[in-house]
Amino acid sequence: WFVGMHQLFSFSTVQSGEGVGQELIYIAAAVIGGCLLTGGYGSAIGPVFGAFMFGMVNQGIVYAGWNPDWFKAFLGVMLLGATLINLWVRRTATRR
Repeated sequence: WFVGMHQLFSFSTVQSGEGVGQELIYIAAAVIGGCLLTGGYGSAIGPVFGAFMFGMVNQGIVYAGWNPDWFKAFLGVMLLGATLINLWVRRTATRR
């Protein structure tokens, strides 16, 4: 919504297929923000922070002059790390 409204106000037009093919990034942003992959837990503000983090890293890689393919590597490492932390937190919570 945020990106769509920004484009609408900036350009007076919006492309409807802008996010097609970006599903992995959206899922990773939600998981980094604290949503469970299995569902049932999460907040609305957590994925916003995850999305802002991915946006800053994406632009930072470009501005640093690195190969943009490193963003996909960062995305994979962060998704794996968030999933492992998610499993650890769930196991710790069920033991109590």
